[in-house]
Amino acid sequence: MFSGIIENLARVKSVASKDQALVLQVETTFQDLALGESIAINGVCLTVVEFTDAGSATFFVSSETISRSNLGALKAESLINLERAVKLETRLSGHLVQGHVDGKASLVSVISNGQAYRLKFSMDAALGKYCIEKGSIALNGISLTLNAVKPAPDNQTIIEITIIPHTWEHTNLHALVRGHEVNVEVDVIAKYVESLCLPYLKH
Repeated sequence: MFSGIIENLARVKSVASKDQALVLQVETTFQDLALGESIAINGVCLTVVEFTDAGSATFFVSSETISRSNLGALKAESLINLERAVKLETRLSGHLVQGHVDGKASLVSVISNGQAYRLKFSMDAALGKYCIEKGSIALNGISLTLNAVKPAPDNQTIIEITIIPHTWEHTNLHALVRGHEVNVEVDVIAKYVESLCLPYLKH
């Protein structure tokens, strides 16, 4: 489990294809890694399968994860957001993030708003239905507040978020250009509510 508060902005060391999967090597700079621990890369929960004392870690990315996320587009030197799993005594500064990506959203525009930035993304309406104004969403693993949620043509939903200077500088959002895709994890509570209510709504 994660909180959506990015701990480190790192770079991919190497990407290797293995059958229909990928093997990622990342310079995490975390010097107390443990074999089998979970680390979120761009919001995707991955398992450390090898590591060095210097903080270099190796991760296996399955074909399922590749199909659901933007990890398949990573290459050497790609900027990635890292977050280690939360501890029970950790302050939950963001929101409950599982690291189980639901899909992707595409960057539509970035507008400067004073020292902050207003970002607009387009996503499939099937994900958009879980989004509400002032609700929570994780984009590339970052816990963010939805400022606006609007229906759009072609079965799309437009969402808008405001990024403060700290988040802009300390995550890979500043490296995005129009058309780039980010990983989306909607609020898991919304999905559970839908699942529990559906049997009653069908009657």
